[in-house]
Order: sequence, then C-alpha cells, then structure tokens
Amino acid sequence: MLADVAHQEHAVGLLSDGAGWSYVASEPAMLFHDRATLEAGLAHWRADHRDGWPPFQGGAIGLAAYEWGATLEPTAPQTRTAWPDLTGGFYDTIYAFDHETRQAWAIGRGHTPAEAEKACVRRMSCFAAHQATRPTRMTERTTGPAYQRAVAGVIAAITAGEIFQANIARSWSGTLPQGATPFGVAQTLLRRSPAPFAAYLRLPGRALVSNSPERFLQVTAQGLVRTQPIKGTRPRGATPAEDAAHAAALLASEKDHAENLMSVDLMRNDIARACAPGSVAVPSLCALESFTNVHHLVSTVTGRLAAGRTALDVFAGAFPPGSITGAPKLQAMAVIARHEAPRGPYCGSLFWAGCDGAFDSSVLIRTLAFTEAPDVTWHFETRAGAAITADSIPEEEDAETLAKIAAIRAALAEG
Repeated sequence: MLADVAHQEHAVGLLSDGAGWSYVASEPAMLFHDRATLEAGLAHWRADHRDGWPPFQGGAIGLAAYEWGATLEPTAPQTRTAWPDLTGGFYDTIYAFDHETRQAWAIGRGHTPAEAEKACVRRMSCFAAHQATRPTRMTERTTGPAYQRAVAGVIAAITAGEIFQANIARSWSGTLPQGATPFGVAQTLLRRSPAPFAAYLRLPGRALVSNSPERFLQVTAQGLVRTQPIKGTRPRGATPAEDAAHAAALLASEKDHAENLMSVDLMRNDIARACAPGSVAVPSLCALESFTNVHHLVSTVTGRLAAGRTALDVFAGAFPPGSITGAPKLQAMAVIARHEAPRGPYCGSLFWAGCDGAFDSSVLIRTLAFTEAPDVTWHFETRAGAAITADSIPEEEDAETLAKIAAIRAALAEG
C-alpha cells in the first residue's frame, strides 16, 4: 500500500541473492542531486570504519543514470531523459542482513541501539509480506527484426574501423494492472530469480526494480578497488546435460572471450585513472558464473586508490560501465546513441557510498524503470542488450537478449 514504507519516496532495498549483504533504508536525512552535494555530505558525516560491522555502515545510496556520463565527459553524446542524472539520499539509519551468518544489524548514527532497532524493524516490515499482483504483458518497443538490423549496423561500424565493440539493447514496455505496484514486481523477481545485485528504489513519481547480476565498482574503506565486468552469455539448459553443454560452449567460445577481454582492458584503463601506478591487476579472467536463467563469463579487475583519491573519483572516472558501452568507450557510446533511445537508469548504476570511504555499486542491467501515471497506474520500460563484435550473428544476438529478459518476462507474467 502507498502508506507502507516501501512506497514512501526514497525508500530503498539493496537485496542480495543470499550470498552477501542486503540493506534496507528509508526517510533520508538529506537528499543530493549532484556530485558536489554528495561529496559534501560524505565529508560532513565522515566516520571511521568499524571492523566486524557490515560493509555499508551508513551514508549515501544513489542512482546514477546512464546519461550522467555525458555530464562527466563533454565529448560524450549529450542525450537526456526525464530521469535525474544523479540522485539519492543520506540515510542515518539502515537495516543490514548477512545472508551467510543469518545475522541482522540495525545501524543508526545518532540513535541509541534500541532506537535504531525500532526504526529499522518498522522500515523493514513491508519487505516481508508479498503483495499479490496480476499478470502483466510486455510489448516489444524494439522488434526482433529491428534489433537484428541494429546489430548489422554496429557490425558495419566495426568493419569500417569506427569501433571494436558496442553493447546494443532492445526494449520492451508495459503497464501494470490497476493496483499493482513496482514493489510487488520486485518481490516476485526476488522470489523467482534472485540476483547478487537485486534492488528496489522509490523516487517521486518513479520507481526502479533491478535484478542485476553484475557489480560495477567496489571500494573498501582501506582503498582496495574491484570491478567485475560480465561478458559472454548462454541460457541455462532444460536438463543437467544440456546445461553443462551450454556452459562448456561458453567457456570454449573465442568470440565471448574476446568480448570479455575488451571489457577487461577498458576497465583496467578506467580504474587506473584513480589508482596507484602498478596496482591494477586481473586476478580472475573469464570465470564461469551460473545464474537462474543464464551462464556468464565474469572477470575481476583490482587496484588500490592513489593517495588523495576517493571512491567517487574512481566511480566517475569509469562511468558509464565499460561492459555495457564498448571500445573505444566514447565512440561506442556515439554508436549506441544512433541505435537506441536515451537509456535513463538502464546501464547506469545503483550505489552506496559509506561515510567511512567504502563504496559498492551495480550495473543496472535486468532492470525495470517505472513511471507513475496520474491515475496511479505504473508504466514501465525494460531493456536487454548484447555485446556486438565483428563476429556477431544478428539472429544469435537477438536470441541472447531474449534469454536475458526471460526472468523479468516470467515475473511479470506470474503477477
């Protein structure tokens, strides 16, 4: 219900799939809509990191839309949407849950432990009970044939030497039945297809539901940087033998390894802008990770912040994520702009920035962007993309987008 905290403006849930931490917060003490205010707030509430506490110990939670990248780099395509480029709040009370130890935390700066626990339990309560919805149909905004033509156009740009790779998405849209809410969709997705970086965010007249498997950037309070680009996808099989065959085919694919390697090189260069010289490394390359609907190749790139640099420096220097743009990044973004409408939240990032200097963020793929209509119904758009290289086959890239959108389609069909 709209009176519940989940539907209060700026309520947020960062909801892990059971292998990490989940966080819930609402009623921010202060809002921010630009980097300067974000940095000023973090400096004002600066606090020492406490060992043994959750990774996020209070601070800012925010959304950086894909188009925020254009404000950071004047030569990037200057596209805009109705979504804010950068927005979020400072939360002095959060609820954290460790899925490994099954331990819950109530953290409230400026509150007694009892006050923090009471506030967090009240704010968390609405995340427990499932809200029933009715089945919702998605409509193609980009048809399969239209997407295949876009893929062919990107291949032509690659052949002409304009770029090496670009990630192009197709889109779907729809309207929830009267009375249904984005939060109900978030709960269904979380139950059907848990993901490491699932999330729910309520904004004025808007809401975001993400089922993302991908980390963008993580920075510890000690200044250690990690990014984990995903490139390479196969659907899960209907039988154990078929599933193993799909995984083996992905591991053996030269094309998928090439996609991943280009993203790794791009992220190495991006994080090096704010990392100490010689500290950037690749401890894991093209590792297989399996999710509910797909197998992915995931690499890990690490570094250490240079003296005087912050998590926001490395975040801004690498934004938007290289795994969903292409290489070279700025030219790939120009190619994307020729084939897609402005993205808004899709392929942006949802992040938390701790008052102790720690930071973590997702890549907003497998994400629904909701807009509330005057009659209190919710319209949505969602997208799925694929990395296009010279070896891409349009029909296969089209099939990959369908595999990636399957969990969202199933959750909406279930209601």
